[in-house]
Amino acid sequence: MAVEMRLPAVHKHISLAASQSNREDKHLVVPGDVITSDTGFMRGHGTYMDEDRLTASVAGEVERVNKLICVRPLKTRYNGEVGDVVVGRITEVQQKRWKVETNSRLDSVLLLSSVNLPGGELAEVQSIFSDGAVSLHTRSLKYGKLGQGVLVLVSPSLVKRQKTHFHNLPCGASMILGNNGYLWLYPTPGQQDEEAGGYYTSMEPVSLSDREVISRLRNCLLALSAHKVLLYDTSVLYCYEASLAHQIKDILKPEIMEEIILETRQRLVELEG
Repeated sequence: MAVEMRLPAVHKHISLAASQSNREDKHLVVPGDVITSDTGFMRGHGTYMDEDRLTASVAGEVERVNKLICVRPLKTRYNGEVGDVVVGRITEVQQKRWKVETNSRLDSVLLLSSVNLPGGELAEVQSIFSDGAVSLHTRSLKYGKLGQGVLVLVSPSLVKRQKTHFHNLPCGASMILGNNGYLWLYPTPGQQDEEAGGYYTSMEPVSLSDREVISRLRNCLLALSAHKVLLYDTSVLYCYEASLAHQIKDILKPEIMEEIILETRQRLVELEG
């Protein structure tokens, strides 16, 4: 029986002073923390009133919009917002609608009148029902059934909101960062219409080099997620480049993962500074 032994390694000291200062600027709370005693504020999600004091009911970051105060949980199920790009799985086909699993509290709904056939697993949030369920549409050519690829599941709070969530990375693979925490990795097609987005179906065998790139990206996403690093095109690309010195199977080893994430964070701090 093969036994793998790993010795402790000395890590280079990397200064993350800038990121630490940014972290201190955020108002983080845990359940029971008093947010404010000022009665002029309105109570939002994640808060409750306790003897005229606004108190947090979940662990997360305090957000203020004018007089409204809410707490955005650090770890939660997906709460849909109009315009979000989501990756989902069709769980039930009904006469006039499909039910889609999108990592939210309730199954999302994809009406057949909102489908650009052949419909599938990449969609945009069209509206939110009163009970919190999400209504999806795939009318644009950017959305539809996904082809061959790899699905990676992370916390929705780690996906950074951007103008576009479709990324063709220079390493040879493409990535869809769903706002619901479902990430899709697939080979970058040779010729693709600008409006095609993630809607690309090919049953051709995926080459070994493409599979290696996708596998490395998948492990990088898991490493970033394990260390609570925001996921967007720049952070994923920096992590991918930092991992090139290691074999794909070694990326998720704790000491190698920490080394890769430290280098990634350092580059992100330098980019921000």
